[in-house]
Amino acid sequence: MESPSALVLRGLVPWQGLLLAASLLIFRSPPAAAQLSIVTTSAAEGKDVLLRIRNKPPDAMGFMWYRGEGARANRNIGSIAMDLRAYATGPSYSGREKINHDGSLLLKKATRRDAGYYTIVAYLRDSKKEIGFGRLHVYQPVRVPTLLASNTTVTEHKDAVVMTCYTNAISTQWLFNGMNLRLRERMKLSWNNRTLTIDPVKREDAGYYQCEVSNPISSAESAPVELHVKHE
Repeated sequence: MESPSALVLRGLVPWQGLLLAASLLIFRSPPAAAQLSIVTTSAAEGKDVLLRIRNKPPDAMGFMWYRGEGARANRNIGSIAMDLRAYATGPSYSGREKINHDGSLLLKKATRRDAGYYTIVAYLRDSKKEIGFGRLHVYQPVRVPTLLASNTTVTEHKDAVVMTCYTNAISTQWLFNGMNLRLRERMKLSWNNRTLTIDPVKREDAGYYQCEVSNPISSAESAPVELHVKHE
């Protein structure tokens, strides 16, 4: 059985030759603790991202990358023969991908469509191979949220106030006078944490409120809203 590098040297259509070799090779089942995988990664939309390999076999002769979960021919991105540092591209290559000398995959200017599972196949000696998987998350940077209150001047023990944080982020936290808000019995958050209700309001609730929003690649705070509490 010829190695991936030999197939490249013989002048076969590179990715087709490697796929032919892949169909004939035998998978090696390594111990679970050393399972080959792709490091799950989060990236900002429009930025370059590097997909790294975890538990890379030390005797790997080459690597082949795929989009999606599974080594499907039509989803092949490309391959590298380690001994020759020879590259080949597949049908899923878009021109933005580069396989580095260590086998990692560089993806330039990531888009939301790039998000999802990726598959890597490592070619070993003695006609064996390993397969691993990982996921890429691509996020838009969060926008500065807008915080609105139903009323900013209320009467103690009489009125309630509802504050709503408008955001495109996936996580929302609340700040009071620049510190994390400690919820009291009179306070209630909505299921997505974007609405804060205080009922009834007390004088210790007076102060500055903000919402802080984030996703795995960015965060932002709203402008403060001051709550005034009158007491009789």
